[in-house]
Amino acid sequence: MVQKAKILLVDDRPENLLALEAILSALDQTLVRASSGEEALKALLTDDFAVILLDVQMPGMDGFETAAHIKRRERTRDIPIIFLTAINHGPHHTFRGYAAGAVDYISKPFDPWVLRAKVSVFVELYTKNCQLREQAALLRLQLEGGGTNGDGGRETAGLLAELSARLAAVEEQAEALTKQLGEDSADAGVVATAAHLERKLTGLRRALDALEPGASGGAAVLPAQG
Repeated sequence: MVQKAKILLVDDRPENLLALEAILSALDQTLVRASSGEEALKALLTDDFAVILLDVQMPGMDGFETAAHIKRRERTRDIPIIFLTAINHGPHHTFRGYAAGAVDYISKPFDPWVLRAKVSVFVELYTKNCQLREQAALLRLQLEGGGTNGDGGRETAGLLAELSARLAAVEEQAEALTKQLGEDSADAGVVATAAHLERKLTGLRRALDALEPGASGGAAVLPAQG
């Protein structure tokens, strides 16, 4: 059974958190509440999240400052952040959100269907990435065990084929996401986020191709996917 992804909801108003839970409950994932930036950072110390929905206007540490802390941490810097805000101060305010590392910036009131669709894309990418890491770990064990001939060789070939298929699915999702982000905004922050994801996938694809029978250069080390 595939483990559910965790989605972090950050807002200082309980009614807003309740509304987000109602909207996202259909995704059947684990929704984690945080009522402040400090509480969100504490949750991120121990759990892995597929995406963060972060309110901009909060007392104390606001959304921009919270995002800055998240992006400075090695463990959390690659988690997608969707900013939610009840105010709109124009393009400069929106740019500040993207500059802080957000992949999207949504003004309230927002369309629940649109928000759910955007979150579902990141959940899907996260889930497939987790599956890739599990397959990569199995493949490492197989290679370290010297499974290159006979039944071991066939098992390794099967793992390679399955891992390649899973990676292709993630690449397809990433391509669709890049296209969607490109259509929604030409902001540099969005482009950088999509480019980072593509680089990670490209590195994994090269390492996987190097493991294929007949590939030159010897055994490759599969990169860790964070």
